[in-house]
Amino acid sequence: MSWFAIALIGPFLYALTNHTDKILLEKYFKEGGVGTIILFSSLLSALALPFLFLADTTVLNVSGINILVLAVVGILNVLVLWCYLLAIKNDEASVAVVFYQLVPVFGCILGYLILGEILTQMQLIAMAMIILGSTVISFEIDSENKLKLRRKTIPPMLASAFFWALGSVLFKAAAIKENLWRSLFWEHLMLMLVGMGIFIFMRSHRTTFLLAIRDNPKATLSINVANESMYILGNIAFAVAYLRAPIGLVLITESFQPIFVLAIGIFLTIYFPKISVEKIQAKHIWPKIIAIGLTGIGTYLLLAS
Repeated sequence: MSWFAIALIGPFLYALTNHTDKILLEKYFKEGGVGTIILFSSLLSALALPFLFLADTTVLNVSGINILVLAVVGILNVLVLWCYLLAIKNDEASVAVVFYQLVPVFGCILGYLILGEILTQMQLIAMAMIILGSTVISFEIDSENKLKLRRKTIPPMLASAFFWALGSVLFKAAAIKENLWRSLFWEHLMLMLVGMGIFIFMRSHRTTFLLAIRDNPKATLSINVANESMYILGNIAFAVAYLRAPIGLVLITESFQPIFVLAIGIFLTIYFPKISVEKIQAKHIWPKIIAIGLTGIGTYLLLAS
């Protein structure tokens, strides 16, 4: 299987988790939802550890410097999730994820600065197209048909995209020196430890987390386990692709995530409105389509370069 096909698994699974996160915030975790989901996500990273250990029983033979690098990756993963959840708490998932198209832009720049990867003129043009597409979705038409800047969505999503790109570059730097399974093991271990730290030292998040489990244990645990499993599988797919192609090209496959998110959102709105509803009127959906189209052009230019 080609690196491109493997990388596409990631955005599809992430699209499913985007809608699941939105449903959790709206229906299950109305109070303290961001911190609760982060705790579930980080603590459930422990589910991957036994499988990663079985994949490579030498996972403990990692250099100290790379353990430190992967610890930073784990922290960056939490920051990615935190910023993203703040954004979708106030906006639609299909809007927020378009800003992830800036991940490959940041990734190309960081890959150039940290890994010495080369940026061609065509890649620079493609990056400009992606930025243009992200700019289109930065505005919305409100109920009075006035153009409005998405002030609560743009800053956290820009931060989330940057943290994602930086984490990906650092992960590849460590994985090249170690191997895929060792790097994934330590990344998830550090993510779990960050979650334990939040649980122990941040009382408000611990309280809402425990209340969520107490009030609706079966639904809460089953949905979060399924959600985290999809996220972990998406991470693994991306990690495999990172080692097969330049990081900027792998990250550009993230431009397919909004397509998946929008398609799933329309499907749920039409057929399962009790589960999730998005704005699919013309004035709301056309900016999304235009933004996805522009980033799609950027994708083609990057892949063709």
